[in-house]
Amino acid sequence: MSDRVEKIILESLIGSEEYARIALPFLKDEYFDSRIDKTIFGEISGFFEKHGKLPTKRIIQLALDDNRELKQDEFNEAVAFVKSFDEAESNQDWLIERTEKFCKDKAIYNSIMTAISIMDGRNDKYNQDAIPSLLQDALGICFDKNVGHDFFEKAEDRFEFYHKKEDRIPFDLDMFNKITKGGLPRKTLSCALAGVNVGKSLFLCHHAASVLKQGFNVLYITMEMAEERIAERIDCNLIDVDLDALHGFSKDDYIERINRIENKTNGKLIVKEYPTGGAHVGHFRSLLEELKTKRGFTPDVIYVDYLNICASQKYKAGASYNSYFAVKAIAEELRGLAVEYNVAMVTATQSTRAGVQDGDLEMTDVSESFGTAATMDFMFAIIRTEELDQMGKLMIKQLKSRFNDVGYYRKFVIGIDISKFKLYSVENATDSVSGSGQTDDKPKFDKSKFGAAIKERARSASSIDFT
Repeated sequence: MSDRVEKIILESLIGSEEYARIALPFLKDEYFDSRIDKTIFGEISGFFEKHGKLPTKRIIQLALDDNRELKQDEFNEAVAFVKSFDEAESNQDWLIERTEKFCKDKAIYNSIMTAISIMDGRNDKYNQDAIPSLLQDALGICFDKNVGHDFFEKAEDRFEFYHKKEDRIPFDLDMFNKITKGGLPRKTLSCALAGVNVGKSLFLCHHAASVLKQGFNVLYITMEMAEERIAERIDCNLIDVDLDALHGFSKDDYIERINRIENKTNGKLIVKEYPTGGAHVGHFRSLLEELKTKRGFTPDVIYVDYLNICASQKYKAGASYNSYFAVKAIAEELRGLAVEYNVAMVTATQSTRAGVQDGDLEMTDVSESFGTAATMDFMFAIIRTEELDQMGKLMIKQLKSRFNDVGYYRKFVIGIDISKFKLYSVENATDSVSGSGQTDDKPKFDKSKFGAAIKERARSASSIDFT
């Protein structure tokens, strides 16, 4: 049966340009078992790549005449095989569907054989961590019949898209909802940029707690702190107590409070710890599949704490490589996982020492790899100074957004209760740091010591008129 399918594929490749343009990008010579089929496919694909059109039976026969690799009996069989070609299969839908299955079956078989060679130590190209991605790539083969968006023909569809309400994960912080137009969309990667001990994990823990309360499923992956420490912070946030009070509860009192929280939400929270630098998206993908199978758990949001201490699936551990490409690869892999599993992905990254010393952060202050910022859908800086500490606030600065104009509330402040690992909205969140974005295009500053310091830094860093 496979020979018959292979013959239909080969004769359709020279008989239907529509089919060939859909199938050729997915077909590979390794999918054909016989040497003759491989040779004929190679002649067809090579001619099409060079000339942009399909060869005829006569052209293939002439190409076979010039082929010096085939033995005489193979040459005779190949010529007879080409002469036996009928017209292309007329049922295009069936043909494409059958070819897609053919490619997927062959790819799965080849990936399994490659996996066996890896396990046996006979493969120098891949290590064992590559096995899940090889199988995933094979299972993911799908012919995309869409060849682009026709601007005029798709006008009605585009209108419906503009007015479709996007599925988002809301914040419990008013300003974040404003700048993201209602929260984080699925299939996106967002990132908090901050210095050491500024509040990266605190922000991730707070957002995880708020999303859980809204009824969403949350997966928190930590490579910096133990699972229990992350859960402890989220406990303080949800119960609204500091660490000393949390540790002072009796067992019955603690369980009662957790049960009350559980009864108010339909969401679940899983915290998973990996060694620092010891896990990549391959491990995360396996975790997601295991959670789905064993617990029936599918997350809506995934937090990765944090990006720089993940491993890359692409770059082998211990190998010599530039950190720019490695960290950029990690960001791309995380975003790919968000798209694959239809989740909002949130992580954090470290800022450079220079950025921390300046008391202000830009995208250029991302440590190790500027490519991180290029991959993000939404990126913001968390800024903490002595003046802000005195007021119990953090400054948030938008660095990049695919959800809105970053000039819309570029800077604002939020409240922070460090003892409870909690963030909250404040009144006049923009008055002391930037313009409201609605009534005046000039930045506004309060008359406090903090406002004066911000004004002085901004005056020396730019030519903006602050009068």
